[in-house]
Amino acid sequence: MKQLLLDLSEEQAQSLETFEVGQNAELLQLMAQFATRSAGEYFAYLWGQAASGKTHLLRALAAGPQAAQARYIDCGRLGADAAEILTYTPEVSLYLLDDCEKLTPAAQIDAFNLFNQIRERGGFMVSSGAVAPMQLALREDLRTRMGWGLIYQVHALSDEEKLAALDAAAHARGLTLPPGVLPYLLSHFRRDMRSLSTMLDALDRYSLETQRPITLPLLRLLLQETPKQP
Repeated sequence: MKQLLLDLSEEQAQSLETFEVGQNAELLQLMAQFATRSAGEYFAYLWGQAASGKTHLLRALAAGPQAAQARYIDCGRLGADAAEILTYTPEVSLYLLDDCEKLTPAAQIDAFNLFNQIRERGGFMVSSGAVAPMQLALREDLRTRMGWGLIYQVHALSDEEKLAALDAAAHARGLTLPPGVLPYLLSHFRRDMRSLSTMLDALDRYSLETQRPITLPLLRLLLQETPKQP
């Protein structure tokens, strides 16, 4: 079980292909254009509630076919090197600013300058936040720049869409699940699709390791032995 839990906590690669589309078909098409630097706009801003998929999309762009020319920036984790990270460099053609509402006052100045440098030199930027640009608790000139280009709300999957996606993933693995397993997982574990899909993988492995069929009691046991995650 220790190895299983270690696997569960590993960072999983994200891609546009693994993004559950739901109501975001037009947005996904736009992100594919940013991935190839063929978008008609140079800036885009994505907003939506937690676990709606914003970070998935930005990390997917950072790991895309031109990954060497992309820079993913977690605004909530910027440290003493924030000014350096938020500086334009010719080798980077796509900047990805995640959780912009978490920028510190000093980092907001650097982000403002980065927007201007990207516009002057023909780079691309996709940024994200919890709310629409004008509702961000940031300096006004930076909010204005967040509103440059296209603005999209990322719509979170409904519970029914999550259950359908998990059921399709289970069938793709050749798994036959009792009716109550997926609803129980959805109501007793983290609700973002990445975590739910990872737990489905873990449940499949746990079933093989214990040589027990997947049942609701087996899922409960796995959840009990899985460390709580924030």
